[in-house]
Amino acid sequence: MDILFFSNIPSPYFVAYVNELGKLADVTAVYEDLSYKDRDASWKSFKSPNARSIILKGLSLGEGRKISFYPFKLIWKFRKSRIIIANPTTLCGILCIFFCKLLRIPFIIQSEGGLPKDGKGLKEHFKKFLMQGAALYLSGMTPERDYFLTYGAPIEKIKQYPFASLYKRDFPKELLSLQEKECLRKELGITEKNVILFVGQFIYRKGIDILLESLSQIHSEVGVYLVGGESKQEYQDIIDKYNLKNIHFVNFIQLDVLKKYYMAADFFVLPTREDTWGLVVNEAMSYGLPVITTNRCVAGIELIENDVNGYVISTDDSFALSKKIEYLLENPNLRDQMALNNFEKIKDYNYENMARAIYSHLQSLDA
Repeated sequence: MDILFFSNIPSPYFVAYVNELGKLADVTAVYEDLSYKDRDASWKSFKSPNARSIILKGLSLGEGRKISFYPFKLIWKFRKSRIIIANPTTLCGILCIFFCKLLRIPFIIQSEGGLPKDGKGLKEHFKKFLMQGAALYLSGMTPERDYFLTYGAPIEKIKQYPFASLYKRDFPKELLSLQEKECLRKELGITEKNVILFVGQFIYRKGIDILLESLSQIHSEVGVYLVGGESKQEYQDIIDKYNLKNIHFVNFIQLDVLKKYYMAADFFVLPTREDTWGLVVNEAMSYGLPVITTNRCVAGIELIENDVNGYVISTDDSFALSKKIEYLLENPNLRDQMALNNFEKIKDYNYENMARAIYSHLQSLDA
């Protein structure tokens, strides 16, 4: 089977999944850009030995807005193959869909996140036109399935798969004992009794300001480790305003070090204002962390069940966040049970299963 992929940039998870799919089929992956300005250097240095990778050349009008005629040549060349458009809302992806529709070339839409709007207005009608007519819709989660349905996709053509961010080998075989966790904390220089972890970009959308504000209402001893960048003045202003203690900013680190922070923490908080998925939720779950996130995080909507493996709260609600943080801090037995529940729930969400599921769905088109 020949597969032609179109995506925006070679994100680490996408490269890994495409590379794994390349063990099952002949894969060519086309990326609009090498990276975006808010991404760290690791996104620019990727390896994909099992798939051909192409970075498009053309006129760039900004992130997600590149004009190039080369995709049309590739689509025509691969017109009898599986053509997957994983960037359906970028300029390049939109033009690829138009080209396929114009020449009646079958195409597949893949998407890992999206929350539908009200369906009103010119832009929403355009989305409906864009989404309709695909041979298959590949979705990593229930909210994305609902997104496709909202914009006119037939339910029988929507196929789901386990959206992953880790290989099988990256999953710990078992959860750490208290003694092992203490040793790991000493290695990382963590001295606090309780540890909250955040991992992500230090941008407004991630809601770090809400997390910091919530800590002003916490009375338990806790260390908060924010991994992904350097502190900003706006964060320091909140820290000073509330006289917050034990707030630690950790710059970008590689996965082999990052996983130590996951294993050393007591639970994970992602107070995002919007994430079309939120793969850090997967990662936190794989290391047995209870998760607190928001109803604008698709991973949270899909994977987190209140009082079972974490909590989903409303965005911009520092009071609700403080209550859930305090509750978990005061209930270590509940944290332990949530850890086991997450460890069990996420174990099948790996690149190998993701690639096999998608390959099976692509094969179904021959039936």
